[in-house]
Amino acid sequence: MNIKEAPAAAAKSRRPRVLPDVVRAIAAEVLAGNYPVGSSLPSENDLCTEHSVSRTVIREALKTLAAKGLVLSRPRIGTVVCERDNWNIIDPQVLEWHAPNTLDPKLFDSILETRRAIEPLVAELAATRASLQEIADLELAWKGMEDAGSDVARFARSDAAFHQVLYGACHNPIFRQIGGMIETALNFALEATANSVDRRDEAVRVHYGVVEALRMRDAAAARRAANEILDLAARDLARAKSQKKQD
Repeated sequence: MNIKEAPAAAAKSRRPRVLPDVVRAIAAEVLAGNYPVGSSLPSENDLCTEHSVSRTVIREALKTLAAKGLVLSRPRIGTVVCERDNWNIIDPQVLEWHAPNTLDPKLFDSILETRRAIEPLVAELAATRASLQEIADLELAWKGMEDAGSDVARFARSDAAFHQVLYGACHNPIFRQIGGMIETALNFALEATANSVDRRDEAVRVHYGVVEALRMRDAAAARRAANEILDLAARDLARAKSQKKQD
C-alpha cells in the first residue's frame, strides 16, 4: 500500500464504526421526540458539523433511518420525520435505538394484545406437536426462571427463551415468524416488567403449567396455562406503569 492509499484505507476501516454511531444518535433524537413528527431534520451540512462526519456518512445514515420508516426525504424540503404509524417499531434496531425509559407504554400494550390473540393457540398447538426435545428445552428455560432468584436479568432472559421455544414448538411457520418478529419487542417488555414482579414464584408456577400441559399432550390445559401467563403479564405491566408514574 502506498502513502496516498493509506488515508483512504484508514477512513474506510473507520466507517463501519462511525456510521452506526451516527445512525443511533440521529434515531435517538427522532424517537425521543426532539425532532417532532412532520418536522424537518437539520440540513446535511449541519448534521455533518454536528456529528463531525462526511456528507457521505450522513446520507447513508438517513437512508438507514428511511428504511426503518422513521424519516422521508422530500425534494426542496429535506428530510422529514414520518408519522409514528410508519415507524417499524418492532424492528430490533429501532428498539435498540430508544434511549432508556423512552419506549412508548402503548407499545407494551400492543405487544400484550398481540400475545393474547395468538399465544393461547400457539400453546394449544404445541401441546400436540412439540417434540420431546422441544419440551425438554421449554423445561430448561423454565428452570432458568426458577433458579434466577433475585437476578432480574437472568429471569427476563429465561422468560424470553421460554416463549421463543414455545412459538417454535407449535410448528406453524406463520406463528413462528410472527414470534420472531415480536421477539425483540417481547424481550423489551419482559425486561421492563421484570422489576415489577413482586412474586416471581407465581410467574414460575404459571409457566410450569405450560410445560406440564405439553408433557401430558393436553391442548386445553396448555391454552388455559397460556392465558394465566398473559393475565399475570397484564398485572405486571399495569404495576410497571404505576411505578413509572410515581418515579
